[in-house]
Amino acid sequence: MLESSDPPRGRLSSLLGRLTYPFLRGEPPKPRPATGFYTDTTVCIGCKACEVACKQWNQLPSDGFNWSGNSYDNTAELSATSWRHVKFVEQFSDRSSGQCRSLDVASNEQNHNRWLMMSDVCKHCLAAPCHQACPTGAIIHNEFENVYIQADICNGCSCCVAACPFGVITRSSMGGHSHKCTLCYDRQRDGLEPACAKACPTQSIHFGPIDELREQGRKRVEELHRRGVSQAYLYGDTASQTYSELHSFYLLIDRPSVYGLPDSPFNPWLHMMGDYVRSVAGGLAAIAALLVVVFLLKS
Repeated sequence: MLESSDPPRGRLSSLLGRLTYPFLRGEPPKPRPATGFYTDTTVCIGCKACEVACKQWNQLPSDGFNWSGNSYDNTAELSATSWRHVKFVEQFSDRSSGQCRSLDVASNEQNHNRWLMMSDVCKHCLAAPCHQACPTGAIIHNEFENVYIQADICNGCSCCVAACPFGVITRSSMGGHSHKCTLCYDRQRDGLEPACAKACPTQSIHFGPIDELREQGRKRVEELHRRGVSQAYLYGDTASQTYSELHSFYLLIDRPSVYGLPDSPFNPWLHMMGDYVRSVAGGLAAIAALLVVVFLLKS
């Protein structure tokens, strides 16, 4: 004899349960301290250990072994199969002497030669445009305040792709769903740090509570300023007039555009109020024009 804690249900109640079940909301997990990434580009050596660790843990396919022609970059950009991307920025003059110089010495010269490297990833924005644009609710902020895509709910509309000002999200050519960095949500729930931060040999990628990371980044900037690297600054650690703070921010020593980042990111959601006003005004104007035509025809 089967035992069950649920009361017996008739056909009608069972049918109603099946119809209403998709609209019921489960109990969300309890909020946890917000976590994120702080990437210090001054100690990145371009080894791509983060790329390999990300692909291995998340079981992402290889992107091939073809050189892009841009330095040692073979992945070229973030994609549905590359959630980490190491950028190589070569800054060499035509009259390079070939002499090796330390960062402290080179920073005091305007025409120095250097090689900038940065491990790029999803910015996990506090007010994420992709989250605001998603029509199905597939993109959420989880209990760690990380932006997470639920692939089983994604319908592949690509609204998030168009909304992201950093070009992070792309659709998979296999399943048609959007994919990006999850900040190793599964590892975080088990008390582990993300695979990329774990594999980084120089501690360029730092993971932890976002408030602690911001303080750590500011101290590092002060240290570099004392050492003569006056151009060091944090990108995305605080909110601007047009964009929220990032839960994956960077320490840079050149303009953001040099690293392939927007100098002044803009949340397209800020345009929505004007779009709504223009839509309503256009609709009212069309109705008024229609009424005028009807009035003229009757007269």
